[in-house]
Amino acid sequence: MRKPLAFRMRPTHINEIIGQEHLVGEGKILNRMVKADQLSSMILFGPPGTGKTSMAYALARTVGITVKILNAVTDKKKDMEIVVEEAKMRGNLVLILDEVHRLDKGKQDFLLPHLESNLITLIGCTTSNPYHSINPAIRSRCHLFELHALTVEDVKKALNRAIIDRDNGYGEKKVELTEEALQHFALSSNGDLRSALNGLELAVSSTPENQDGVILINLEIAEECMQKKSFSHDKNGDAHYDVLSAFQKSIRGSDVDAALHYLSRLIEAGDLESIARRMIVTAYEDIGLANPQAGPRALFAVQAAERLGFPEARIPLSVAIIELCLSPKSNTAYKALDLALADVRSGKGGEIPNHLKDAHYQGAEKLGRGVEYKYPHDYENGWVPQQYLPDSIKNKHYYQPKESGKFERAFKQVYEKMNQEKK
Repeated sequence: MRKPLAFRMRPTHINEIIGQEHLVGEGKILNRMVKADQLSSMILFGPPGTGKTSMAYALARTVGITVKILNAVTDKKKDMEIVVEEAKMRGNLVLILDEVHRLDKGKQDFLLPHLESNLITLIGCTTSNPYHSINPAIRSRCHLFELHALTVEDVKKALNRAIIDRDNGYGEKKVELTEEALQHFALSSNGDLRSALNGLELAVSSTPENQDGVILINLEIAEECMQKKSFSHDKNGDAHYDVLSAFQKSIRGSDVDAALHYLSRLIEAGDLESIARRMIVTAYEDIGLANPQAGPRALFAVQAAERLGFPEARIPLSVAIIELCLSPKSNTAYKALDLALADVRSGKGGEIPNHLKDAHYQGAEKLGRGVEYKYPHDYENGWVPQQYLPDSIKNKHYYQPKESGKFERAFKQVYEKMNQEKK
């Protein structure tokens, strides 16, 4: 039985990888690894369909190393032992491990010494954040590289390649996509190339040839095969992002009616993923400390919507959108962090005050570590003035509170009172 189109179209060389220019472009880290013939163990993480396993396979093939692909969930320790024995015979081997965040302790303990000796070059693939989900012992022995969702143009490029590829795609057939169909496959896949290729494969296999022997795939067929309605957008996809931008800016501008209008467009297109992302980021970016519960409530609404699915998903979404629109607005929290990040990145760090340094070891007191630290809970109201910032920036103030609502008004009063008492 022939393998799925998405599998057949996997790249076999770094030059065939779609997107991810920040990693594989000229002069970028993975490109440099390949040119130096020094492939190191790594974890590739990112959204589904971004080509993690495909990239891993292409990197190994490019440097000419034997590749084995296993799954941390379904494959057993015995399968890994077989891979290691083969590596001992060959001298080196790349093990691509899907779902690497599900690696259990027994498999992990078995692999660790072979990673340290470079007998095995591990390329782990996961949709999870490796800092949260992967055991530190494995993580510390691997480089971490994040893959981004593919752009609409990236997906179009891959679809067009599949249509003309004679060996692995549909080059032997006469397949034609209307521009509207191509655009819909690319947009409705939301950067998931596997989804787009699966949709194309279904369209080609289920569409009979016309009298000219052509398999013509139009927008209606594309919608049916992707199970998503088309946006009423222009052909280059600008209107897709215009609607998302207008949606977020309407919430920021507290215009309930406009926000509901643009939400309706996105609901009609079935684009729950984009709705969810914009709602959550707006709750924290534009409302923030003015209504600190807006973020968690937006997340709960999104989770309810995802569980319900359309059409019922519109109900929790409508509640959350109206609350977001009519909440007071404040961006002071992330603006304060941006100022702090700017100082750190420009080298304005300085020495941590001795009284704040770790004192949980023998000899710390002799070094003056933690000696003069004042434990806030020993004081009235659980607070006491003392220096926390390094000397070089001890008078720095990043947070610039507003009186944008009762919550931040209260925060402002506490913040200003504490700063006054520090003087």
